[in-house]
Amino acid sequence: MSITTIGIDIGSGAVKSVLFRSDEDGTQHWLSKRCERIRSRDPMLLAQQGFEGVMEEAGLTRDDIDYIATTGEGENVKFATGHFYSMTTHARGGVFLDPTARAVVDIGALNGRAIYIDERGKVLSYKMTSQCASGSGQFLENIARYLGVAVEEIGALSQSSKEPEKVSSICAVLAETDVINMVSRGIATADILKGIHMSMASRVVKLLKITGIKTGTALITGGLALDSGLLAAIQEEMVTEKVAVTARAHADSIYAGAIGAALWGAFRHSKLAELEAQVAA
Repeated sequence: MSITTIGIDIGSGAVKSVLFRSDEDGTQHWLSKRCERIRSRDPMLLAQQGFEGVMEEAGLTRDDIDYIATTGEGENVKFATGHFYSMTTHARGGVFLDPTARAVVDIGALNGRAIYIDERGKVLSYKMTSQCASGSGQFLENIARYLGVAVEEIGALSQSSKEPEKVSSICAVLAETDVINMVSRGIATADILKGIHMSMASRVVKLLKITGIKTGTALITGGLALDSGLLAAIQEEMVTEKVAVTARAHADSIYAGAIGAALWGAFRHSKLAELEAQVAA
């Protein structure tokens, strides 16, 4: 018998929802997905809209759903069946997106973390940035806004840099001051963005090294996963630091947490069903 689950990941910058069907043989089918930027809106309302949206896209109703799993800041979603810690959901979602992944680097709106995992998505070790680190999506968005650059343009601009100006401070406030000084000195926008990416990449690689991973693939997830400039800087830093780990992103990396929640929800539902069957027997 198949199990149909919905995973909802409420982050600091966006709410991601996915719908999965898991078959008896372990095959998992991704039926629908939805991502909504929060932008000062109520995350709980967006979670409700995402929940209804993925069901409508798949042609299903609430009665068809066996388990609704939340992660991230979704503990207070009232219609959820259960909640899962975001580190475990990103780990499981990362392995689903890239079975070769042995680390997941989740770079969100407020902080980043490196998670060392095994082939099943089990967390072996992890390391997080500090809350005020200038290696977050919110920091990069603030800088882009100051520079008059659209978020979608950041990656290409960064990769066009000829003389990057690296930001040294790990404090977001001081780093923003550094950027203001760079602008006053006439540093090109592309060089500023590349410098920020280099600084962020340096911290990411340090986090990965601390987790203990030596080889394999590190999948970038979270809101900055599709920033091509950041990915390129991380790949360059891996070479510079002689870390034999391949950094890559997936087109659906932003959904990793929601995917993991849906898959863990299916696992928990099946275990509960087994216990109920044993009790009934």
